[in-house]
Amino acid sequence: MTRILVIDDQPDTLELLQQLFRSEGYAVDAVQDGASALEHLERVEYDVVFTDLRLGYPYDGIEILEMVKQRRPRAQVLIMTAFSSVQSSVLAMKGGAYDYITKPFKKEEVLLLAARAAERAQLAERVRSLEEQVEAGRQPTEMIGSSEAMVDLMRVVGQVARTDSTVLIVGESGTGKELVAQAIHHLSPRSERPFVPVNCGAIPETLQESEFFGHVKGAFTGAIRTKTGLFQQADTGTLFLDEVSETSLGSQVKLLRFLQEGEIRKVGENRPVHVDVRLVAATNRDLLSLIENKQFREDLYYRLNIIAIEVPPLRERPADIEELASFFLARCARRLRNGVTGFTDEAMNKLRSHVWPGNVRELENAVERSVTLARGTLVAVADLPRLGRFTPGGLAALGSSGRGMAARGHSGGVAGANGSGMLSAYTASEGTDFPSMKVIEKLHIEQALVHFEGNRARASAALGISKATLWRKIKNYGITL
Repeated sequence: MTRILVIDDQPDTLELLQQLFRSEGYAVDAVQDGASALEHLERVEYDVVFTDLRLGYPYDGIEILEMVKQRRPRAQVLIMTAFSSVQSSVLAMKGGAYDYITKPFKKEEVLLLAARAAERAQLAERVRSLEEQVEAGRQPTEMIGSSEAMVDLMRVVGQVARTDSTVLIVGESGTGKELVAQAIHHLSPRSERPFVPVNCGAIPETLQESEFFGHVKGAFTGAIRTKTGLFQQADTGTLFLDEVSETSLGSQVKLLRFLQEGEIRKVGENRPVHVDVRLVAATNRDLLSLIENKQFREDLYYRLNIIAIEVPPLRERPADIEELASFFLARCARRLRNGVTGFTDEAMNKLRSHVWPGNVRELENAVERSVTLARGTLVAVADLPRLGRFTPGGLAALGSSGRGMAARGHSGGVAGANGSGMLSAYTASEGTDFPSMKVIEKLHIEQALVHFEGNRARASAALGISKATLWRKIKNYGITL
Protein backbone atom coordinates (compact mmCIF):
# COMPACT_ATOMS: atom_id res chain seq x y z
CA MET A 1 0.00 0.00 0.00
CA THR A 2 1.24 3.49 -0.84
CA ARG A 3 2.13 5.49 2.29
CA ILE A 4 1.84 9.30 2.33
CA LEU A 5 3.07 11.78 4.93
CA VAL A 6 1.36 15.21 5.00
CA ILE A 7 2.98 18.12 6.86
CA ASP A 8 1.11 21.41 7.26
CA ASP A 9 0.61 23.81 10.17
CA GLN A 10 -3.00 24.44 9.13
CA PRO A 11 -5.38 21.84 10.70
CA ASP A 12 -8.02 22.36 8.00
CA THR A 13 -5.54 21.55 5.23
CA LEU A 14 -4.31 18.47 7.10
CA GLU A 15 -7.83 17.13 7.58
CA LEU A 16 -8.77 17.80 3.95
CA LEU A 17 -5.74 15.99 2.54
CA GLN A 18 -5.99 13.16 5.03
CA GLN A 19 -9.60 12.43 4.08
CA LEU A 20 -8.88 12.84 0.36
CA PHE A 21 -5.97 10.39 0.32
CA ARG A 22 -7.69 7.84 2.54
CA SER A 23 -10.73 7.89 0.26
CA GLU A 24 -8.39 6.73 -2.52
CA GLY A 25 -7.00 3.87 -0.46
CA TYR A 26 -3.68 5.44 0.62
CA ALA A 27 -2.20 5.00 4.10
CA VAL A 28 -1.81 8.54 5.47
CA ASP A 29 -0.01 10.12 8.41
CA ALA A 30 -0.58 13.83 9.08
CA VAL A 31 1.54 16.12 11.30
CA GLN A 32 1.66 19.88 11.94
CA ASP A 33 5.39 20.54 12.38
CA GLY A 34 8.82 19.47 11.21
CA ALA A 35 9.85 17.84 14.49
CA SER A 36 6.89 15.44 14.35
CA ALA A 37 7.60 14.82 10.67
CA LEU A 38 11.20 13.85 11.51
CA GLU A 39 9.96 11.33 14.09
CA HIS A 40 7.71 9.70 11.48
CA LEU A 41 10.46 9.67 8.85
CA GLU A 42 12.75 7.80 11.27
CA ARG A 43 10.15 5.06 11.73
CA VAL A 44 8.18 4.75 8.48
CA GLU A 45 9.16 4.16 4.84
CA TYR A 46 7.02 6.66 2.94
CA ASP A 47 6.40 6.75 -0.80
CA VAL A 48 5.19 10.36 -1.01
CA VAL A 49 5.59 13.40 1.26
CA PHE A 50 3.44 16.53 0.94
CA THR A 51 4.92 19.40 2.94
CA ASP A 52 3.99 23.04 3.29
CA LEU A 53 6.82 25.39 2.37
CA ARG A 54 6.35 27.79 5.32
CA LEU A 55 6.27 25.76 8.51
CA GLY A 56 6.88 27.05 11.98
CA TYR A 57 9.78 26.17 14.26
CA PRO A 58 12.02 24.16 13.96
CA TYR A 59 12.08 23.29 10.20
CA ASP A 60 10.65 24.79 7.01
CA GLY A 61 9.61 22.88 3.90
CA ILE A 62 13.01 23.05 2.19
CA GLU A 63 14.66 21.58 5.30
CA ILE A 64 12.03 18.84 5.39
CA LEU A 65 12.87 18.11 1.77
CA GLU A 66 16.56 17.71 2.68
CA MET A 67 15.68 15.36 5.55
CA VAL A 68 13.53 13.18 3.32
CA LYS A 69 16.30 12.92 0.71
CA GLN A 70 18.77 11.89 3.42
CA ARG A 71 16.58 9.40 5.28
CA ARG A 72 14.08 8.14 2.68
CA PRO A 73 15.69 8.80 -0.74
CA ARG A 74 13.04 6.82 -2.65
CA ALA A 75 10.23 9.06 -1.31
CA GLN A 76 8.93 11.77 -3.62
CA VAL A 77 8.41 15.21 -2.06
CA LEU A 78 5.79 17.73 -3.16
CA ILE A 79 6.05 21.29 -1.85
CA MET A 80 2.81 23.15 -1.04
CA THR A 81 2.54 26.89 -0.50
CA ALA A 82 0.07 29.73 -0.65
CA PHE A 83 2.88 32.12 -1.56
CA SER A 84 4.14 31.06 -4.96
CA SER A 85 7.40 32.60 -6.06
CA VAL A 86 9.98 31.80 -8.68
CA GLN A 87 12.74 31.69 -6.07
CA SER A 88 11.03 29.17 -3.79
CA SER A 89 10.05 27.04 -6.77
CA VAL A 90 13.65 26.92 -7.99
CA LEU A 91 14.91 26.04 -4.49
CA ALA A 92 12.42 23.21 -4.21
CA MET A 93 13.18 21.70 -7.59
CA LYS A 94 16.94 22.05 -7.15
CA GLY A 95 16.63 20.30 -3.82
CA GLY A 96 15.07 17.31 -5.51
CA ALA A 97 11.36 17.94 -5.03
CA TYR A 98 9.11 15.93 -7.33
CA ASP A 99 6.83 18.92 -7.94
CA TYR A 100 5.49 22.19 -6.59
CA ILE A 101 1.81 22.99 -5.98
CA THR A 102 0.17 26.30 -5.11
CA LYS A 103 -2.75 26.68 -2.66
CA PRO A 104 -5.66 26.66 -3.03
CA PHE A 105 -5.49 23.51 -5.14
CA LYS A 106 -8.04 21.30 -6.82
CA LYS A 107 -8.65 17.81 -5.44
CA GLU A 108 -8.17 16.26 -8.85
CA GLU A 109 -4.80 17.98 -9.21
CA VAL A 110 -3.60 16.72 -5.83
CA LEU A 111 -4.70 13.14 -6.50
CA LEU A 112 -3.02 13.11 -9.90
CA LEU A 113 0.24 14.37 -8.42
CA ALA A 114 0.05 11.81 -5.62
CA ALA A 115 -0.50 8.95 -8.05
CA ARG A 116 2.37 10.03 -10.30
CA ALA A 117 4.71 10.56 -7.36
CA ALA A 118 3.83 7.12 -5.96
CA GLU A 119 4.68 5.54 -9.32
CA ARG A 120 8.01 7.37 -9.34
CA ALA A 121 8.77 6.15 -5.80
CA GLN A 122 8.07 2.56 -6.79
CA LEU A 123 10.31 2.98 -9.83
CA ALA A 124 13.09 4.41 -7.65
CA GLU A 125 12.83 1.43 -5.31
CA ARG A 126 13.00 -1.01 -8.22
CA VAL A 127 16.09 0.70 -9.62
CA ARG A 128 17.73 0.73 -6.17
CA SER A 129 17.13 -3.00 -5.76
CA LEU A 130 18.64 -3.75 -9.16
CA GLU A 131 21.61 -1.50 -8.40
CA GLU A 132 22.26 -3.36 -5.16
CA GLN A 133 22.32 -6.65 -7.02
CA VAL A 134 24.79 -5.28 -9.56
CA GLU A 135 27.03 -3.79 -6.85
CA ALA A 136 27.05 -7.11 -5.01
CA GLY A 137 28.37 -8.75 -8.16
CA ARG A 138 25.13 -10.58 -8.88
CA GLN A 139 23.25 -10.51 -12.15
CA PRO A 140 19.70 -9.24 -11.49
CA THR A 141 17.36 -12.21 -11.81
CA GLU A 142 14.42 -9.94 -12.57
CA MET A 143 14.28 -8.35 -15.99
CA ILE A 144 13.59 -4.64 -16.06
CA GLY A 145 10.16 -3.52 -17.18
CA SER A 146 6.59 -3.31 -15.89
CA SER A 147 4.72 -3.34 -19.20
CA GLU A 148 2.19 -6.05 -19.92
CA ALA A 149 4.58 -7.61 -22.43
CA MET A 150 7.40 -7.83 -19.87
CA VAL A 151 5.11 -9.12 -17.13
CA ASP A 152 4.01 -11.92 -19.48
CA LEU A 153 7.64 -12.63 -20.40
CA MET A 154 8.69 -12.81 -16.74
CA ARG A 155 5.83 -15.19 -15.99
CA VAL A 156 6.91 -17.53 -18.79
CA VAL A 157 10.55 -17.34 -17.71
CA GLY A 158 9.58 -18.27 -14.16
CA GLN A 159 7.64 -21.31 -15.38
CA VAL A 160 10.35 -22.45 -17.80
CA ALA A 161 13.14 -22.03 -15.23
CA ARG A 162 11.70 -24.76 -13.03
CA THR A 163 12.03 -27.32 -15.83
CA ASP A 164 15.14 -28.70 -17.51
CA SER A 165 13.82 -28.31 -21.04
CA THR A 166 15.85 -26.87 -23.90
CA VAL A 167 14.82 -23.27 -24.62
CA LEU A 168 15.04 -21.22 -27.82
CA ILE A 169 14.94 -17.44 -27.25
CA VAL A 170 14.07 -15.34 -30.29
CA GLY A 171 14.08 -11.59 -30.72
CA GLU A 172 15.76 -8.69 -32.45
CA SER A 173 19.33 -7.64 -31.67
CA GLY A 174 19.62 -5.67 -28.46
CA THR A 175 16.38 -6.87 -26.85
CA GLY A 176 18.13 -8.64 -23.98
CA LYS A 177 18.07 -12.30 -24.97
CA GLU A 178 21.13 -13.09 -22.85
CA LEU A 179 19.48 -11.48 -19.83
CA VAL A 180 16.49 -13.81 -20.35
CA ALA A 181 18.88 -16.77 -20.49
CA GLN A 182 20.58 -15.60 -17.29
CA ALA A 183 17.21 -15.23 -15.57
CA ILE A 184 16.26 -18.78 -16.58
CA HIS A 185 19.51 -20.07 -15.09
CA HIS A 186 19.38 -18.03 -11.87
CA LEU A 187 15.78 -19.07 -11.19
CA SER A 188 16.47 -22.74 -11.89
CA PRO A 189 17.70 -25.55 -9.62
CA ARG A 190 21.07 -25.14 -11.41
CA SER A 191 21.53 -21.57 -10.17
CA GLU A 192 24.59 -22.43 -8.05
CA ARG A 193 26.25 -24.21 -10.96
CA PRO A 194 28.08 -22.65 -13.98
CA PHE A 195 26.37 -20.38 -16.48
CA VAL A 196 28.51 -20.38 -19.64
CA PRO A 197 27.54 -17.90 -22.38
CA VAL A 198 29.05 -18.12 -25.86
CA ASN A 199 28.51 -15.94 -28.93
CA CYS A 200 28.52 -18.43 -31.79
CA GLY A 201 28.93 -15.65 -34.35
CA ALA A 202 32.23 -14.61 -32.79
CA ILE A 203 33.82 -18.07 -33.26
CA PRO A 204 35.18 -18.92 -36.75
CA GLU A 205 33.39 -21.93 -38.21
CA THR A 206 36.68 -23.89 -38.36
CA LEU A 207 37.12 -23.56 -34.59
CA GLN A 208 33.54 -24.06 -33.44
CA GLU A 209 33.70 -27.82 -32.85
CA SER A 210 36.91 -27.49 -30.84
CA GLU A 211 35.47 -24.60 -28.77
CA PHE A 212 32.16 -26.36 -28.10
CA PHE A 213 33.34 -29.92 -27.51
CA GLY A 214 37.08 -29.63 -26.86
CA HIS A 215 39.90 -31.55 -28.55
CA VAL A 216 42.66 -33.98 -27.67
CA LYS A 217 46.34 -33.33 -28.11
CA GLY A 218 47.41 -33.87 -31.73
CA ALA A 219 43.86 -33.85 -33.10
CA PHE A 220 44.89 -31.27 -35.70
CA THR A 221 47.78 -28.99 -36.52
CA GLY A 222 48.31 -26.65 -33.59
CA ALA A 223 46.55 -28.89 -31.04
CA ILE A 224 49.55 -29.01 -28.72
CA ARG A 225 47.50 -29.90 -25.63
CA THR A 226 44.12 -31.37 -24.74
CA LYS A 227 41.40 -28.73 -24.49
CA THR A 228 38.21 -28.80 -22.42
CA GLY A 229 35.23 -27.55 -24.42
CA LEU A 230 32.41 -25.27 -23.38
CA PHE A 231 30.00 -28.16 -22.83
CA GLN A 232 32.27 -29.68 -20.19
CA GLN A 233 32.83 -26.25 -18.63
CA ALA A 234 29.06 -25.95 -18.25
CA ASP A 235 28.62 -29.48 -16.83
CA THR A 236 25.78 -29.53 -14.22
CA GLY A 237 24.93 -25.95 -15.24
CA THR A 238 23.59 -24.02 -18.25
CA LEU A 239 25.20 -23.40 -21.64
CA PHE A 240 23.86 -20.38 -23.52
CA LEU A 241 24.45 -20.42 -27.28
CA ASP A 242 23.80 -16.91 -28.54
CA GLU A 243 23.43 -16.46 -32.32
CA VAL A 244 22.98 -20.23 -32.68
CA SER A 245 22.07 -19.58 -36.33
CA GLU A 246 25.79 -18.90 -36.96
CA THR A 247 26.92 -22.43 -36.13
CA SER A 248 28.44 -24.52 -38.92
CA LEU A 249 26.58 -27.55 -40.27
CA GLY A 250 29.30 -29.78 -38.78
CA SER A 251 28.78 -28.27 -35.34
CA GLN A 252 25.02 -28.62 -35.75
CA VAL A 253 25.39 -32.39 -36.21
CA LYS A 254 27.24 -32.64 -32.89
CA LEU A 255 24.76 -30.33 -31.16
CA LEU A 256 21.97 -32.59 -32.33
CA ARG A 257 23.77 -35.66 -30.95
CA PHE A 258 24.11 -33.97 -27.57
CA LEU A 259 20.42 -33.11 -27.48
CA GLN A 260 19.50 -36.68 -28.41
CA GLU A 261 22.00 -38.63 -26.32
CA GLY A 262 23.38 -36.21 -23.74
CA GLU A 263 26.85 -37.03 -25.02
CA ILE A 264 29.69 -35.15 -26.71
CA ARG A 265 32.91 -36.21 -28.41
CA LYS A 266 36.09 -34.19 -28.33
CA VAL A 267 37.69 -33.53 -31.71
CA GLY A 268 40.12 -36.39 -32.35
CA GLU A 269 38.55 -38.73 -29.82
CA ASN A 270 36.04 -41.52 -30.48
CA ARG A 271 35.02 -42.14 -26.88
CA PRO A 272 31.80 -40.27 -26.00
CA VAL A 273 31.60 -38.24 -22.79
CA HIS A 274 28.34 -37.74 -20.92
CA VAL A 275 27.62 -34.16 -19.76
CA ASP A 276 24.73 -32.82 -17.71
CA VAL A 277 24.04 -29.47 -19.38
CA ARG A 278 20.89 -27.49 -19.88
CA LEU A 279 21.01 -25.85 -23.29
CA VAL A 280 19.51 -22.41 -23.93
CA ALA A 281 19.92 -21.00 -27.44
CA ALA A 282 19.06 -17.62 -28.95
CA THR A 283 18.76 -16.12 -32.41
CA ASN A 284 17.71 -12.90 -34.09
CA ARG A 285 17.28 -14.64 -37.45
CA ASP A 286 14.42 -16.57 -39.05
CA LEU A 287 15.56 -20.17 -38.64
CA LEU A 288 12.85 -21.52 -40.95
CA SER A 289 14.25 -19.42 -43.80
CA LEU A 290 17.72 -20.73 -43.01
CA ILE A 291 16.36 -24.28 -43.14
CA GLU A 292 14.86 -23.62 -46.58
CA ASN A 293 18.27 -22.34 -47.74
CA LYS A 294 20.04 -25.44 -46.31
CA GLN A 295 21.93 -23.30 -43.80
CA PHE A 296 20.37 -24.79 -40.68
CA ARG A 297 19.34 -28.36 -39.90
CA GLU A 298 15.61 -28.90 -39.55
CA ASP A 299 16.05 -31.74 -37.05
CA LEU A 300 18.21 -29.50 -34.84
CA TYR A 301 15.65 -26.72 -35.05
CA TYR A 302 12.91 -28.95 -33.64
CA ARG A 303 15.25 -30.19 -30.89
CA LEU A 304 16.09 -26.63 -29.89
CA ASN A 305 12.55 -25.35 -30.20
CA ILE A 306 11.12 -27.41 -27.32
CA ILE A 307 10.12 -24.18 -25.59
CA ALA A 308 10.29 -20.92 -27.56
CA ILE A 309 10.36 -17.55 -25.80
CA GLU A 310 9.87 -14.35 -27.77
CA VAL A 311 11.51 -11.18 -26.42
CA PRO A 312 9.53 -8.14 -27.62
CA PRO A 313 11.38 -5.20 -29.16
CA LEU A 314 11.47 -1.99 -27.13
CA ARG A 315 9.13 -0.21 -29.57
CA GLU A 316 6.39 -2.66 -28.51
CA ARG A 317 6.84 -1.83 -24.81
CA PRO A 318 7.41 1.93 -24.59
CA ALA A 319 6.07 1.91 -21.03
CA ASP A 320 9.38 0.33 -19.96
CA ILE A 321 11.59 3.10 -21.35
CA GLU A 322 11.56 5.28 -18.23
CA GLU A 323 12.36 2.37 -15.91
CA LEU A 324 15.19 1.13 -18.14
CA ALA A 325 16.62 4.61 -18.64
CA SER A 326 16.50 5.32 -14.89
CA PHE A 327 18.33 2.08 -14.13
CA PHE A 328 21.04 2.75 -16.70
CA LEU A 329 21.40 6.35 -15.47
CA ALA A 330 21.74 5.33 -11.82
CA ARG A 331 24.33 2.67 -12.64
CA CYS A 332 26.39 4.99 -14.85
CA ALA A 333 26.18 7.99 -12.49
CA ARG A 334 27.27 5.83 -9.58
CA ARG A 335 30.29 4.63 -11.55
CA LEU A 336 31.22 8.14 -12.74
CA ARG A 337 30.34 9.82 -9.42
CA ASN A 338 29.28 12.93 -11.31
CA GLY A 339 26.12 13.76 -9.35
CA VAL A 340 23.61 13.14 -12.17
CA THR A 341 20.31 12.13 -10.56
CA GLY A 342 17.74 11.96 -13.35
CA PHE A 343 16.28 13.38 -16.56
CA THR A 344 14.40 16.57 -17.25
CA ASP A 345 10.80 15.99 -18.33
CA GLU A 346 11.69 17.13 -21.85
CA ALA A 347 14.58 14.67 -22.07
CA MET A 348 12.47 11.77 -20.82
CA ASN A 349 9.72 12.64 -23.30
CA LYS A 350 12.36 12.57 -26.04
CA LEU A 351 13.47 9.10 -24.95
CA ARG A 352 9.87 7.87 -24.82
CA SER A 353 9.08 9.15 -28.32
CA HIS A 354 12.02 7.41 -30.00
CA VAL A 355 11.38 3.94 -31.50
CA TRP A 356 14.80 2.51 -30.59
CA PRO A 357 15.69 0.36 -33.60
CA GLY A 358 18.68 -0.94 -31.60
CA ASN A 359 16.35 -1.81 -28.71
CA VAL A 360 17.52 -1.88 -25.09
CA ARG A 361 21.20 -1.89 -26.03
CA GLU A 362 20.76 1.33 -28.01
CA LEU A 363 18.92 2.94 -25.09
CA GLU A 364 21.67 1.89 -22.69
CA ASN A 365 24.35 3.38 -24.93
CA ALA A 366 22.38 6.61 -25.34
CA VAL A 367 21.88 6.99 -21.59
CA GLU A 368 25.53 6.28 -20.80
CA ARG A 369 26.65 8.89 -23.31
CA SER A 370 24.15 11.41 -21.94
CA VAL A 371 25.17 10.88 -18.31
CA THR A 372 28.85 11.17 -19.22
CA LEU A 373 28.32 14.47 -21.06
CA ALA A 374 25.61 15.97 -18.83
CA ARG A 375 26.31 19.54 -17.74
CA GLY A 376 24.02 19.52 -14.72
CA THR A 377 22.45 17.18 -12.20
CA LEU A 378 19.67 16.34 -14.68
CA VAL A 379 20.16 15.02 -18.19
CA ALA A 380 18.65 17.61 -20.56
CA VAL A 381 17.62 17.28 -24.19
CA ALA A 382 20.87 18.95 -25.22
CA ASP A 383 22.80 16.14 -23.52
CA LEU A 384 21.06 13.38 -25.48
CA PRO A 385 22.58 11.94 -28.66
CA ARG A 386 20.77 12.57 -31.93
CA LEU A 387 17.63 10.47 -31.83
CA GLY A 388 15.80 11.81 -34.86
CA ARG A 389 17.10 9.40 -37.52
CA PHE A 390 14.33 6.87 -36.96
CA THR A 391 10.70 7.71 -36.31
CA PRO A 392 7.48 5.78 -35.72
CA GLY A 393 6.70 6.32 -39.40
CA GLY A 394 9.87 4.46 -40.32
CA LEU A 395 11.26 1.53 -38.41
CA ALA A 396 8.17 1.27 -36.24
CA ALA A 397 6.33 0.21 -39.38
CA LEU A 398 8.18 -3.06 -39.01
CA GLY A 399 5.63 -3.78 -36.30
CA SER A 400 6.19 -7.23 -34.89
CA SER A 401 8.16 -8.56 -37.84
CA GLY A 402 11.06 -9.31 -35.54
CA ARG A 403 8.95 -11.52 -33.30
CA GLY A 404 8.06 -15.14 -33.81
CA MET A 405 11.12 -15.62 -36.00
CA ALA A 406 11.47 -19.21 -34.97
CA ALA A 407 7.92 -19.98 -35.95
CA ARG A 408 7.23 -18.04 -39.12
CA GLY A 409 8.71 -15.84 -41.81
CA HIS A 410 8.64 -12.05 -41.83
CA SER A 411 5.52 -10.41 -43.20
CA GLY A 412 3.48 -7.25 -43.09
CA GLY A 413 4.29 -3.60 -43.70
CA VAL A 414 7.97 -2.80 -43.62
CA ALA A 415 10.25 0.14 -44.25
CA GLY A 416 12.02 0.94 -47.44
CA ALA A 417 14.67 3.45 -48.47
CA ASN A 418 14.11 6.91 -49.79
CA GLY A 419 16.49 8.85 -51.98
CA SER A 420 18.60 10.01 -49.03
CA GLY A 421 19.22 6.51 -47.78
CA MET A 422 16.97 6.94 -44.76
CA LEU A 423 14.24 4.48 -43.88
CA SER A 424 10.68 5.49 -44.63
CA ALA A 425 7.35 3.73 -44.37
CA TYR A 426 5.70 1.97 -47.28
CA THR A 427 1.93 2.12 -47.47
CA ALA A 428 0.26 -1.25 -47.75
CA SER A 429 -2.04 -1.21 -50.75
CA GLU A 430 -3.01 -3.50 -53.58
CA GLY A 431 -0.13 -3.91 -56.00
CA THR A 432 2.49 -2.41 -53.68
CA ASP A 433 5.87 -4.15 -53.74
CA PHE A 434 7.45 -4.61 -50.33
CA PRO A 435 11.25 -4.80 -50.02
CA SER A 436 12.65 -7.95 -48.44
CA MET A 437 14.12 -7.95 -44.95
CA LYS A 438 17.52 -8.54 -46.55
CA VAL A 439 17.21 -5.31 -48.53
CA ILE A 440 16.23 -3.40 -45.39
CA GLU A 441 19.04 -4.94 -43.37
CA LYS A 442 21.59 -4.14 -46.05
CA LEU A 443 20.43 -0.51 -46.22
CA HIS A 444 20.48 -0.28 -42.42
CA ILE A 445 24.07 -1.57 -42.26
CA GLU A 446 25.20 0.74 -45.08
CA GLN A 447 23.63 3.71 -43.30
CA ALA A 448 25.42 2.85 -40.04
CA LEU A 449 28.77 2.49 -41.85
CA VAL A 450 28.31 5.84 -43.58
CA HIS A 451 27.30 7.51 -40.32
CA PHE A 452 30.40 6.18 -38.52
CA GLU A 453 32.66 6.82 -41.53
CA GLY A 454 33.47 3.15 -42.01
CA ASN A 455 34.36 2.46 -38.36
CA ARG A 456 33.06 -1.09 -38.00
CA ALA A 457 33.51 -1.28 -34.25
CA ARG A 458 31.27 1.75 -33.68
CA ALA A 459 28.80 0.62 -36.36
CA SER A 460 28.45 -2.87 -34.84
CA ALA A 461 27.88 -1.37 -31.38
CA ALA A 462 25.18 0.97 -32.71
CA LEU A 463 23.52 -1.86 -34.64
CA GLY A 464 23.56 -4.12 -31.60
CA ILE A 465 25.53 -6.94 -33.25
CA SER A 466 29.03 -8.32 -32.81
CA LYS A 467 31.90 -7.20 -35.02
CA ALA A 468 32.13 -10.75 -36.38
CA THR A 469 28.46 -10.71 -37.37
CA LEU A 470 28.84 -7.29 -39.00
CA TRP A 471 31.89 -8.48 -40.95
CA ARG A 472 29.98 -11.53 -42.18
CA LYS A 473 26.96 -9.48 -43.23
CA ILE A 474 29.20 -6.99 -45.08
CA LYS A 475 30.69 -9.92 -46.97
CA ASN A 476 27.33 -11.62 -47.65
CA TYR A 477 25.70 -8.43 -48.91
CA GLY A 478 28.74 -7.34 -50.92
CA ILE A 479 28.91 -3.98 -49.11
CA THR A 480 31.97 -2.02 -50.21
CA LEU A 481 31.81 0.98 -47.86
